[in-house]
Amino acid sequence: MGRINNARRGGLEDCSVWRTELPDIVLTGGERRAGLGNYFYTKMLFSALTDADWLDTEAYFMNRPLSLKTTAIKNLLQKLNTYIAPWWDTKKDINLRRCQILKAAIKHGDDRPGLFSMTVPTGGGKTVSSMAFALNHASRHGLRRIIYVIPYCSILEQTQSVFEDIFGQENITAHYSGAEFSSEAELEDQRVFSTENWEAPIILTTAVQFFESIYSNKPGKSRKLHNIAQSVLIFDEAQMLPVSYLRPCLAAIGELVKNYRCSAVLCTATQPSVEGLLREYVPEAQIRELCPEPERMYQAFRRVRYTDDGQMTDEGLIECLRAHRQVLCVVNSRRQAQALYAALEADDGSFHLSTTMTPYDRRCQLQSIRMRLHDGKDCRVISTSLIEAGVDVDFPVVYRALAGLDSIIQSGGRCNREGKRPADESLVHIFRTSAKAPRMLEQNISAAARILKSYRDIDSLEAIHSYFQFLFYLKDDRQLDEKEILDHVRKLNFKSVSENFKLIDGADYTVYIPIEESKGLIQELRRNGPDRDLLRKLGPYSVTIYRWYFSELCKAGALEAIAENAGILLNPALYSRKTGLPLTVPEQSQALFI
Repeated sequence: MGRINNARRGGLEDCSVWRTELPDIVLTGGERRAGLGNYFYTKMLFSALTDADWLDTEAYFMNRPLSLKTTAIKNLLQKLNTYIAPWWDTKKDINLRRCQILKAAIKHGDDRPGLFSMTVPTGGGKTVSSMAFALNHASRHGLRRIIYVIPYCSILEQTQSVFEDIFGQENITAHYSGAEFSSEAELEDQRVFSTENWEAPIILTTAVQFFESIYSNKPGKSRKLHNIAQSVLIFDEAQMLPVSYLRPCLAAIGELVKNYRCSAVLCTATQPSVEGLLREYVPEAQIRELCPEPERMYQAFRRVRYTDDGQMTDEGLIECLRAHRQVLCVVNSRRQAQALYAALEADDGSFHLSTTMTPYDRRCQLQSIRMRLHDGKDCRVISTSLIEAGVDVDFPVVYRALAGLDSIIQSGGRCNREGKRPADESLVHIFRTSAKAPRMLEQNISAAARILKSYRDIDSLEAIHSYFQFLFYLKDDRQLDEKEILDHVRKLNFKSVSENFKLIDGADYTVYIPIEESKGLIQELRRNGPDRDLLRKLGPYSVTIYRWYFSELCKAGALEAIAENAGILLNPALYSRKTGLPLTVPEQSQALFI
């Protein structure tokens, strides 16, 4: 009360410097402010306060102020222009069309800030084109940074490599579980610092990291939030925003655009129909398309033909795969992927990809796959959906278990990717399987089955639009916010929001795998205990699993716990570098540990 009375007499020091961190926002206080606006305004102020407190504390212990030497947006734009300069002098038809898309993206950089879509067909060069828009837009309107949000770590790693080639490693900050930093002390300090509060010109992060930071009540996750203000936000593969959290995700995007001077780009080859939902949070919203004549571009980039093969047994599917020297098969579950690979494992050139493997081993497998494809050698790959979006591989034929239409089309993007073969000879076989699909995919599969019956060209923009319209119709309003996040947000129940907003519910338990490349780091972990830098370096050698599986491994004595939700695998024999962790704890392993 003494401080409050002092404030009433005008006795508090000037604290208006916070306005340099956040744009001017005209919002009234207390009950007059809408629940969503009130929540975000509170979180933004909390973020600025928390970050300032942590920076002051770190500066005190390091005996110097902490600051990040950042490259100006205009200098990054110059690097991009230098990189793309040779592209304009091309005679190849497909490259001419890519240049059309790139040129349109650059031109739209002058558009007023707001909401954009980038509906670019697979192979249209959307990664570089979206960044070209972002840098030109940021430069034109004085925005501070580009935040590139990607659904999977596997895609992020590839995108990170592309951007580091263009802008240099020092200008790219990647924030995700598998991020590994340079061992050079100065660089490490700067990059670790920038991942904590996103004070860098280009941030690459996952959808999980981005949205869970917005809805978390933890100071460590929240401190970056105020640095999202005045940014260009690119949501790559936007169709992969989880439907059960779609409303909270769109509400966050809308609030950032409406009140915090952000521009947002929904970037995908299969654009979901979300404009109506976005208008609920930004009534004046008009999503502007960056790709010139999307329908014509889709026709020009069509490189495959889809065929519905109906029901298939696993045995029949294996026979079909063996009939091709190079083939990709994508299924809906890790269990089926492991079973199919087991039937093919003895064949030369057989590969398996799924999230049961560490990111490091997946990268090694992908390198081998690309080399065999390039050299014309036998290459048969069984994969889960992780290969669908952004993974640069080119197969002559693809088999895809019936799934959501967006997943089917993304799998089709791995077939005849470079357009070297006629489209009619590059087939994507859609098949039904007796293996049970995950429950969360059931409505997506129903909607896709309807489109297969109704449309000859299932990858047309009309078919894609109908698919999402029908999918959202199948789901009632509650299913677009299953955990009632927005209801808790309006009531300012910060703890409930944080506890319930989990994009990958229950799959947040980490197992560190002692393979040859990680042994030294794991020894260091055992010797010194966990710290944030060491755990980031161990990220490429980890597997994320569900709570129940973590408990089973603990009961079997197969894990050495280092935290409530993390442990080191004690028996390396449980992990296969070809297939990853088994999906259940083998009985012989339990007996071994007993």
